[in-house]
This record gives sequence, C-alpha cells and structure tokens, in this order.
Amino acid sequence: MTTDAGFWTVAIIASALVGLSKGGLPVVGMLAVPVLALAIPPVAAAGLLLPVYVVSDMFGLYAYRRDFDRRVLAILAPAAVIGVALGWATAALVPERLITGIVGAIGLAFALSLILRSARVATRPARIGPGLLWGAVTGYTSFVSHAGAPPYQVYVLPLGLSKAAFAGTTTVLFAFINAVKLVPYWALGQLSPGNLKNAALLAVPAAIAVFAGVLFVRVVPQVLFFRLVTWALLLISAKHLWSAAFA
Repeated sequence: MTTDAGFWTVAIIASALVGLSKGGLPVVGMLAVPVLALAIPPVAAAGLLLPVYVVSDMFGLYAYRRDFDRRVLAILAPAAVIGVALGWATAALVPERLITGIVGAIGLAFALSLILRSARVATRPARIGPGLLWGAVTGYTSFVSHAGAPPYQVYVLPLGLSKAAFAGTTTVLFAFINAVKLVPYWALGQLSPGNLKNAALLAVPAAIAVFAGVLFVRVVPQVLFFRLVTWALLLISAKHLWSAAFA
C-alpha cells in the first residue's frame, strides 16, 4: 500500500469525483481517471478506480432505485456488453500512450461540444439503431478509461428525460457496465490485492460523495456547476493529449 502523499491527494479527489458521478452528475466522473493519471499511469488509474466505482454504484442504486428509464436501459445495456468485450479483446494491442490520448481526446471533444453548444437539442424518442451504436461505444470507452459518459450523453441527452430519470438511468447503466468489467479487469491483472486495499480506503470518500451528488442534483444550479466542471475537464484533457503527443 503506497504512502505517497501526492498520490493520496489526487486519489481522494478522484474517488470523490467517482462518488459525485454516481450521485447523479455523470460528467464529473470523466474527471476521475484523468485526475488520478496525474499520479499514476492511466491503465493503473482505471484499474484502481473500478472497485471504487462498484462500491459507489451500490449507494447510487439505492438513491435512484425508483428513477430510471427501462426502455433506454434495455437498448443500451446489451450493446455496452459488446463494447466492453471489444475493449477486452483489444487491450493487449493498445499501448498506454494511445490510451492516454484516447482519454484526452474524448474529454476534450466532449468539453468543447458543451462549451460551443448554443441551443438545446430537440427532444427525440429512444431509437434502437443509434442506441446500439452509442451503447457499444459507451461500453468500450468505459472499459478503456471509465470515460463512457460522453457517448452515453450523446444518445440520452436528446431524449428529454427528467432530471431524476436521467440521473437514475445513468447510475443503473454504469453500475451494470462496471459489474461486467470486473471479469476482464481481473483477467488483465488490474484487481491485485494491493489495488483492492487502496480501493477499499478510497471507497469511503466516494460513498460520502454519492450523497453529496444527490444533494447537488436537488438543490445546486446545474448550469454553473457543469460550466466549471466542463472547463476543468477541458484543461485536464488537453494536458493528457499533450502528454500522449509529446511525452
């Protein structure tokens, strides 16, 4: 178990971001791996955070046990399993530097899309075809770096779900995806005893943050909050793209 103060500082911040995402603020979760990757390699960061995600999922599922959209889950969940399988099959072929670049590119593209968006996307029904595509991409990016939120939101945001239904559907889907990811992460050696010990400690701030996220969804003006998070994501993602290109 590491005792490095710098590592634990960013690890606690990352675990709190995981908890906030499970509390209904999914875009915040995208910051977790990039933040922790400031201290350890991205692959190791993703492996360490997966058990934290799983524990946080339990609290999130309780908080949103009555708020989710069954049709959206029925479309996205099977496709996400395919995406996870694809991520597992290609894990040994993808170099760490490329993963760093993927993390940065996903975050940067999503942040820019949020910043440049000037009008609300028209509401449309949950269609099966696009859902299967974005569900698979969600599963793949979630497997690679726990960065499934952008493709998921590309599909779900235009559906016009209520705030509670959006948060609950997000929580249920990613709880399912994270449970599926346990087997391939274990097979790839990312769930070592040392990682699990560290993750057990990090689960504490994550669990507390889940309920903080639930409170934020209910009382905090989300426009301002997401604006700050979006700019933070933009800066961190740009840093990782720089590292992937020039490190």
